[in-house]
Amino acid sequence: MSSLNKVQLIGSLGADPESRSFQNGGSVVNLRLATSESWKDRDGNRQEKTEWHTVAIFNEGLGKVATSYLRKGSKVYIEGTLQTRKWQDKDGADRYSTEVVVPKFGGGLVLLDKREGGTASNSTRATHGFAPAAADLDDDVPF
Repeated sequence: MSSLNKVQLIGSLGADPESRSFQNGGSVVNLRLATSESWKDRDGNRQEKTEWHTVAIFNEGLGKVATSYLRKGSKVYIEGTLQTRKWQDKDGADRYSTEVVVPKFGGGLVLLDKREGGTASNSTRATHGFAPAAADLDDDVPF
């Protein structure tokens, strides 16, 4: 039997994206993404629960779009995989972090906020591995 490791999230950024470069020439953009759900309890009171996700974007093109267009509060769709990494704190104790990783190939990012003027456009939408919406096609091919 095969397995599947795929995460799809729609949420809001809790802080501006942070970009870091590695000595080997690579880079990563980190995001903090909040997803929320709400419901009414037995007494009819509205309840809400927010989950925070750490996102690491290793795709250079999507990382540039994230740092250029995303800000705290931006609404975004992220597609990637879950990865857990092991690291040591300053006391030498082993720690584990699970994060959503958007790899160099595959995964995706779609900006969901509208531009000032009320319409989403290609300049505010970054896609990788997703087909553009029909309204985004502006070529003159007759078929």
